[in-house]
Amino acid sequence: MRGKFIVLEGLEGSGKTTAAKNIVKILHANNIYNVINTKEPESTPLSKKIYALMQQELINEPITKYAELLLFYFARAQLVENIIKPALSRGTWVVGDRHDFSSQAYQGGGRKINKVLLNTLRKFILGNFYPDLILYLDVTPSIGLFRIKKKRKLDRIEKESLCFFNAVRTSYLKLVKKNKNISIVNANDTLKNVNMNIENIMINWLKKRV
Repeated sequence: MRGKFIVLEGLEGSGKTTAAKNIVKILHANNIYNVINTKEPESTPLSKKIYALMQQELINEPITKYAELLLFYFARAQLVENIIKPALSRGTWVVGDRHDFSSQAYQGGGRKINKVLLNTLRKFILGNFYPDLILYLDVTPSIGLFRIKKKRKLDRIEKESLCFFNAVRTSYLKLVKKNKNISIVNANDTLKNVNMNIENIMINWLKKRV
């Protein structure tokens, strides 16, 4: 039996890493033990190098929005073809931190890249490959960035303005309305309530899908 692909989406500081661990525990509690975690764009040796390249802030040659988009898709293609698809075909479940909706929200909503280009690129690279379930952790940008700043220094994208992240969030919320396989989680809430919300979503979904 083919495995399932579950994706977590959201702004920085929304709690995707913690949520991913929670989902794995929920799957184990429901006798699904063959599970792996992935994270974009860092889950293959080559994509790690691409990610490191994107974090460089070169004064004389900034990364353009189109180069950024293509680098993310480069890393995504490596991850999907070399790790996720083979795992699913073996019956392994995959819990992914980010997937294609990140590009639609960040590069589409934040960078204002044309939707036709985004959809064409998605179709060309991913074809009919879609997650089985997406959980969007909705956090307001100010809260999410505050959480990040308490833990570490901000990376290149995290240093963008609140206006940028508000546009990204607006794009995410539009995607939620258009797609039936997305469940929204209030990530501004307490960790306990967020975990309970995720567990309810997962249990209800598993009853229908497994």
